Order: sequence, then C-alpha cells, then structure tokens
Amino acid sequence: MIIVLDTSVLISAAILKGSINDLVVRKGFNEHEMIRSWAVTAELEATVRKKKFDKYFSNEYEREIFVHLFTEKSRLIKISHEVRVCRDPNDNMFLELALSGKAEAIISSDFDLLVLNPFENIPIISPKEFLEKF
Repeated sequence: MIIVLDTSVLISAAILKGSINDLVVRKGFNEHEMIRSWAVTAELEATVRKKKFDKYFSNEYEREIFVHLFTEKSRLIKISHEVRVCRDPNDNMFLELALSGKAEAIISSDFDLLVLNPFENIPIISPKEFLEKF
C-alpha cells in the first residue's frame, strides 16, 4: 500500500518510542511503501531541528539519522498536482503528494487534514485507525 505520513506522525515517532505513531512508522518501513516530496522532506528537516525538541534528542546526529532513515525508506515523488483546499495552507503539500504519488492513504493526526477525509477518494486516517485497519 502506498502511504503518506504527515510531519506530526513522523516527529511523534521520533520522540516517543513505542507510541502509536512509532508503530505506524515502523509498519510503514516494513510493510508499505511510504512516499515523500522535497517539500515534505524539507519540513521534516526543519521541524526536527526546532529547539522545543532538544530534550528528545541527545545530539544533532540523532536528528540526522531519523531524517536519513525516512528518506532512505521512502520514495521521492515529483509533485504534479497543485492543491489549495486545506484550511492550513502548509498541509496542502501532503494532499499534493498523495495525488501525485497515487497514495492509497494519508496518515495524519492533524485535524486540518482529517476533516477532508476522504480527499479525492484517498482516505485520510488517524494513526490509530491505520494500525487497526492495516
């Protein structure tokens, strides 16, 4: 199954080992095809470096390893669709990625995305729902 994970799911997985989001990312790594765009990768890199996450990472190397692991385990997609429907314009990149990469699901804990479920016949589901269904 081709899936899109939003940044909140990825960051939560990085900082809360054993959490639902961590299990989702592990499942994505092992059982599904995760896709990413340059914009999603850039947002992940910027977010993981925010000062508020310093207490979760012992050094910069841990942050780099997490981003590197995600980029190695996911497929880069060239964005071919432009979307402007989300209340939070920053979240449109996940919808564009899903359309461009022919995703079968978007996994998110962001209410601005979840309220759009389904988007263009692509389910937008919570991490818990993803684990329960897949």
